[in-house]
Amino acid sequence: MAERIYVFDTTLRDGEQSPGISLGVREKLEVAEQLQRLGVDVIEAGFPATSDGDFEAVRQISAKISGSVVCALARARKDDIDRAWEAVKDAAKPRIHTFVSTSDIHLEHQLRKTREQVLEMARAAVARARDYCEDVEFSPMDATRSDPEYLYAVLETAINEGAGVLNIPDTVGYAIPEEFGMLIKDIIANVRGADGVIISVHCHNDLGLAVANSLSALETGARQVECAINGLGERAGNASLEEIVMTLKVRQSLLDMETAINSKEISRTSRLVSLLTGYSVQPNKAIVGRNAFAHESGIHQDGVLKERATYEIMDAASVGLIESDIVLGKHSGRHALKEQLDRLGYDLNEDELNAAFTRFKELADKKGSLSGKDLEAIALENLRTEVREWKLKAYEVHSGGSEAPPSATITLERDGEKITERSIGDGMVDACCKAIREALLLDAKLFAFTVEAITGGLDALGDVTIQLDIGGRRWVGRGVSTDIVEASARAYLNAVNKYLRQQAASGASK
Repeated sequence: MAERIYVFDTTLRDGEQSPGISLGVREKLEVAEQLQRLGVDVIEAGFPATSDGDFEAVRQISAKISGSVVCALARARKDDIDRAWEAVKDAAKPRIHTFVSTSDIHLEHQLRKTREQVLEMARAAVARARDYCEDVEFSPMDATRSDPEYLYAVLETAINEGAGVLNIPDTVGYAIPEEFGMLIKDIIANVRGADGVIISVHCHNDLGLAVANSLSALETGARQVECAINGLGERAGNASLEEIVMTLKVRQSLLDMETAINSKEISRTSRLVSLLTGYSVQPNKAIVGRNAFAHESGIHQDGVLKERATYEIMDAASVGLIESDIVLGKHSGRHALKEQLDRLGYDLNEDELNAAFTRFKELADKKGSLSGKDLEAIALENLRTEVREWKLKAYEVHSGGSEAPPSATITLERDGEKITERSIGDGMVDACCKAIREALLLDAKLFAFTVEAITGGLDALGDVTIQLDIGGRRWVGRGVSTDIVEASARAYLNAVNKYLRQQAASGASK
C-alpha cells in the first residue's frame, strides 16, 4: 500500500513574502477556500505577529476552513506564540508552527546568542505552544547549514516538549538532493523519538533544486512536504506544489507514495494565485504553464495525434487543463453570471457580485461574449470590497502627433470623492499612469510592465501586470480590459491601492 504524504501549503505565508505581493483578507480567504478544495492537508495561513492584517486574515481563515489544518507561524517568542494561538484558536484543526535558527552563522550574526540560549528558546517555545494546542510543529531554521549534533539536540528537545511535527528547512536553498536525503535519514536514525513524529521538509529553490530535494527527503523518510502554488516564495521561491504532487502521482509505481490532493483542481488553483498575486506563470512552467501540454515539433505532433502517450506522460485533464464551455454574452443577466461564477468556484458576496456584474456588462458590450477565463479575471478584480479603494471612474487619452505629445485625463473615485487629473507622457499608457500618480501625490517608480492575452483572438481581454516601487518596497498590480490602456491604468491603480491599504493598516495617513 502506498505511503501517505501530507501536503503543507505555504502560499499564504512564505508565498506572500515574494516581492510586491500584498493580499487582502478577502483575497486570502478565496485562496484558502481553493486550497481546501484542492485537498491540501495543512494551510499555513500567515504569520499573525507581523501585522494586524495578517492576524485578521489567519483568524478569518480559521473560522471558515474546516477540512484542512489551519497553521499560524510564530518565532520562538512568547508574544508571537500567544498571537498565533489567538489567530487560530477557532479553527476546527489548529496548528502552531514555531521556529528558531540553529546554524552557527545565524546564531552569531542574526540572533547573537549562544547555542545553549537558542536551545532554551526552542524548548520554551514548543512548551508554550503545546500548552495552547495539541498540534505543534517546530522548525530549526537553516537546518542544512547547522552542525548535525547540535541540530539533533534541538530536535530532541522539541520532541520532549510535545512537538508532533519536525520540519527540516533548507532555508537558503543550499542543499543538493543526495545530501539533503542523507540529512533526513540521519535525523531519523540519531534523534531519539523521531520515529514517533512526522518529519517534514521545506525546501527553497535558490539552486533550482527545491522539488528534487523534497523528493529525495520523502524517499528517505520524510512524510510531510511544505510547498507553494506556482513555486511562490522568498527569493527564487519554494518547492512547487503541483510539481511534487504530479511527480508522486505519475511515478507512483516507482515511489509508492500518494497524497490526498485532487489534481483536477491544480490548474484552477494556479490561475487563482497568479491572478490575485500578479505573478504570471512562465509559459514553460511544468504542469501549469500554457506550453506544458503544447507540441510544436512535427515529430511530436504526429506522435501525439496517433497516441498521446508517445510524448505526454500525463493527461492535461488530470490537472484540470480542459476547455471550459462557459460563454456569456452581453444579454446574459446577473443570475447567469452568479451561476457561472459559482460553478467556477467563486463565492462573491452581494457587493462584489454587483461590482462584477457592472464590469461584466462593460466588457461584454465591447467584446460580445466572455469565456470562463474572462469571468475568472472579472471575479478576481472584485474581491477587494472590504477596503476603501480608488476606482477608475473615467479616462480619456490622445495619441498626440507631430505637434503634441500623448496625453491622458483620468477621473478617480473613492467613497463619493472624485479627483480628475491630466498628464502627458511618452505614450498613452505612460500618460495615464502619470495622471494617476499625480492625482494621488505619490512617488512611484515603474519597475516592470507585462501584457498577456487571457484568451485567443483579436478581441481577447488584455491582462496587464505592473510592478511599482513605492516607499522602497515593490508592489504588484494587475488589470484586465479589452483596451490595453485601460488595463494598464487598472493595474497601476491596483498596485497603488495595495500600497495605500498597507499604509492605512499600519496607521499611517495618506
